[in-house]
Amino acid sequence: MTREDRQQGRRRGLMGMLLGAALFLTAFGLFGRTAWAAEGLTGFISSCTITADKSNVAISFSSSGDAAGTDGQVYVFELKPYESGVGTENMVGQAAAGASGQVTVPLNLGTSQDRLYNKFVLGVFNGTSFETISEPRYITNPEAVARNTAPFKDPLTKKGLNIEIDMLSDAFDLGVKHVTTNIAFSQIMGSGIEFEYDGKTYHFNKAVMDAYDATISALSNKGMTVTAIILNDWNPNTPDLIYPGTEKTSFAYYYMFNAATEAGFEQTRAIAAFLADHYSGKNPDYGKVSNWIIGNEINCQEWNYMGATDVGTYVRAYQQAFRTIYTAIKSTNANDRVYFSLAYWWGMPYEGKDDSLHYKGREIVDVFNSIANVEGQMDWGLAYHPYPHPLSEPEFWDDAATGLITTDFNSPVINFANLNMLTDYMAQEAFRAPSGEVRHIILTEQGFTAYSATKGYVPELQAAAYAYSYYLVDSNPYIDAYTVSRQVDAPSEVNAGLRFGLWECDMNQPNLIVATKRRKIWQVFRDIDKKNATLEATEFAKEIIGIEKWSDVIPNFKWRNLEQ
Repeated sequence: MTREDRQQGRRRGLMGMLLGAALFLTAFGLFGRTAWAAEGLTGFISSCTITADKSNVAISFSSSGDAAGTDGQVYVFELKPYESGVGTENMVGQAAAGASGQVTVPLNLGTSQDRLYNKFVLGVFNGTSFETISEPRYITNPEAVARNTAPFKDPLTKKGLNIEIDMLSDAFDLGVKHVTTNIAFSQIMGSGIEFEYDGKTYHFNKAVMDAYDATISALSNKGMTVTAIILNDWNPNTPDLIYPGTEKTSFAYYYMFNAATEAGFEQTRAIAAFLADHYSGKNPDYGKVSNWIIGNEINCQEWNYMGATDVGTYVRAYQQAFRTIYTAIKSTNANDRVYFSLAYWWGMPYEGKDDSLHYKGREIVDVFNSIANVEGQMDWGLAYHPYPHPLSEPEFWDDAATGLITTDFNSPVINFANLNMLTDYMAQEAFRAPSGEVRHIILTEQGFTAYSATKGYVPELQAAAYAYSYYLVDSNPYIDAYTVSRQVDAPSEVNAGLRFGLWECDMNQPNLIVATKRRKIWQVFRDIDKKNATLEATEFAKEIIGIEKWSDVIPNFKWRNLEQ
């Protein structure tokens, strides 16, 4: 197949995706008065991009259908993300109805008239007022204006660990390549650091940022790829950061980000822009964040609460905030990667709860992607958590017996037992990144308990499960990283029967995480990706799993040309 054939195929695929997205969103009731009406004049914005000179925004559009009842013109309007009304005050161009056109407007980057985050929509004049005839479209290449264009640095292996900061030396001994850290929005607001963005000055808590700097610089300066999980906690001092109408509840740990109001949008983009700039790598004392996860396990409102609602409304609210944060990050660091996070509940609502607060992971992906196809695709990635099911049993290779693991795209749960179902799904043409490549997928929270609810203390089984899972991930070309959830057991989890750590913890200090004794998994973790590693470190696991060679359970398994 020639390059031209591939390009034509991608163009055909794109048009199919856009039509499919329209039909999909119509089914979910996400379109308003719309570009996809059965009669009358309809419009479509085909692209909205920053021009090569980085000074302007070019909007390409077309319209078709019956223009009766209009003045024969199609108008282009610009809106802030939280705005909906159109009129002469936000009109930026026009063309004859039924024709194609292009409007170019100044970007005004860094000013109070900045258009970087704006959306554009088509409308007509019906003799009395303006009405929209298209869905909105956002700028799709914010990375074009990024100051930092350094390429993404891929570590040598996929091995990652959620590190205790006072055990950095142990992490270095283990050869950790990927690490995660949580950053809560409201906690970094305060005083001591001033940051100007689009003509306004914002204030951040220097003491809190100093603590983050110490952690992130210690990790990234050692060559580790740092992933920051951005969370929106409840803080009565920052009410505009919470989605409008949301009330505090004991059900939720974190809340929906707010880009739906003027104050919420401005604060959210400024915080994201500050973090992206601060952790751009420009100062080694601050460190470098390369991956950004917006929220946690968004198929459950426990981590992203806005109140009971249908999946379409929920994802649209989330994506509006995600796009704001994405644009702030990508317009600062062109090659940083931005993700949303899912728990392993895929074809079934989170924990099987069908109550307008828990959703299917697949449904989240489908709706998110379909909205983006219409409003402007982003280079979003997926951060996934394929724990064994149930969590209280470390072996995942028998999880099919639960009835929740199947080898099709409707599997209620996707975890290590059927992980290829996730990557096969994401490898479909409809879900690929704008480049045509499979989107970046990282596994950012998973582990195996060393204590089984049915078998008692099983450190060898825990270590075997890690070895098997690591080889599965290493053999899957579409997964970039695999981060184990615990360096050390957490006393609260131990009390719940879960011991995920590479180390045991001191249960006499229940409010702290204090390491006491290494487990078998520690050595396996350390040795599994060494430069000259053999399969000897994981030989013990074969008997536990019930195999003679790894290729028995991992098709096309290849480990540095060693005998399998």
